[in-house]
Amino acid sequence: MQWIEALTTILYSWTTLETYTRMSILLIEAFYGGSHKQLVDLLQEDIEDCVLFTLPAKKWHWRARTAALYFMQTIPASADYRILFASSVLNLTELVALRPDLGKLKKVFYFHENQLIYPVQKCQERDFQYGYNQILSCLVADIVVFNSAYNMESFLTSIGKFMKLMPDRRPKCLEKLIRPKCQVLYFPVKFPDVSRFMPEHKLALNENTPGAKGNGNPDPFMSLPSQEKNERTMGLTKDSNSDMRSADCKTQTECCSSLQERLHNLPTTPRELNEPTFSKSASHCQEEDKPHETCNLCRTPGELERQQKPLHIVWPHRWEHDKDPESFFKVLLKMKQMELNFHVSVLGETFTHVPVIFSEAKKALGSSVLHWGYLPSKDEYFQVLCMADVVISTAKHEFFGVAMIEAVYCSCYPLCPKALVYPEMFPAEYLYSTPEQLFKRLQNFCKRPDIVRKHLYKGEMAQFSWAALRGKFRSLLTTEPKEDL
Repeated sequence: MQWIEALTTILYSWTTLETYTRMSILLIEAFYGGSHKQLVDLLQEDIEDCVLFTLPAKKWHWRARTAALYFMQTIPASADYRILFASSVLNLTELVALRPDLGKLKKVFYFHENQLIYPVQKCQERDFQYGYNQILSCLVADIVVFNSAYNMESFLTSIGKFMKLMPDRRPKCLEKLIRPKCQVLYFPVKFPDVSRFMPEHKLALNENTPGAKGNGNPDPFMSLPSQEKNERTMGLTKDSNSDMRSADCKTQTECCSSLQERLHNLPTTPRELNEPTFSKSASHCQEEDKPHETCNLCRTPGELERQQKPLHIVWPHRWEHDKDPESFFKVLLKMKQMELNFHVSVLGETFTHVPVIFSEAKKALGSSVLHWGYLPSKDEYFQVLCMADVVISTAKHEFFGVAMIEAVYCSCYPLCPKALVYPEMFPAEYLYSTPEQLFKRLQNFCKRPDIVRKHLYKGEMAQFSWAALRGKFRSLLTTEPKEDL
């Protein structure tokens, strides 16, 4: 019997070793959090022969500066690696210099964001080194992939201007060297089945959509099993913050007025914001004064009850300055002062520094708050998105926007700036040009929440799904037969 156990041990060890040596795709993520984590986890889960090395999503500035040295010591040498896939946080140039064995691999460099146009609070705060490292990494990489056309073009067309920051001996023609390596491959979103979280009016709306089935739409609730069609959600319309609802109205009003006064003095001119999104000279949308086209549903008692429920607004972004929370809260507090009826859920991750506006706004918004803070459980997160009516972005920086895509997938009506990546992702109907336009749209929706609850989204979600993009990523992570590794 002992020889059988010994043979079993040998076979197990051999199988384990064989499994490890088959790991031909080396995934490196220096900032393992948010969309960066989602992507490499998805690749490792659905594409065979991957091995993943990561650093926690903390202090990205230090990750960009020092991650190469960490991975030089951490990644074991292997003759079986064929592909190296890394995000643009990593200084790829340093890594391949420190590890010549990795420099021989087919190197794929993926941009979630680029540092050439990433907004900083003050011009003098921009660190030349971050953008410079990304340019060098592109020169070293074999393939450079961007998550949107906006991300790619904003990076490539900014190289020349960026290099002029050098005092002398400026390199030339870098864009021409890098552009042939570049391609756009949208961030792949693996849409979960959220049908069990959907309120009945959203389920009914999708079921009654002409041609919804068989049109390539990845929505899992377009064709639901009959036992799921009448499922109700888990009571998220109830306010879990009952103590907040019982707050003294006078104190709340005073706090709202004080914060509103401070927000009123925030910059709103194009020069101050350095953003075309907030151009005051832009004309208002002609359609913002009238309800958008909606489907016709018979008014049932349940629908009349839904019409009386306050509009539920969700803001699911990182709590950082580049997402411009000040503009978002300025609009909400104006709505609060006008006694418009709405609820708000403010989600998203927080990091070391949280802008003070969040704590002040929570106090001022008081009983309008339904949910506040990051939800680590994906189920809880999608429950809130499914119960919401409108999803808002006020970003001054966005190269893709996973949170907005996920919210629209959950049948939220999107309102986004008419700038950055958003015109590439959403039809014009869902874009606004000024904070005044955003306020007016939300004002109309507060008065008639049935407008958005009956609305059928006019864009296309399938192009962002993992089902549609999986084959392209598999092709990206293969070696050509002619390559001699």
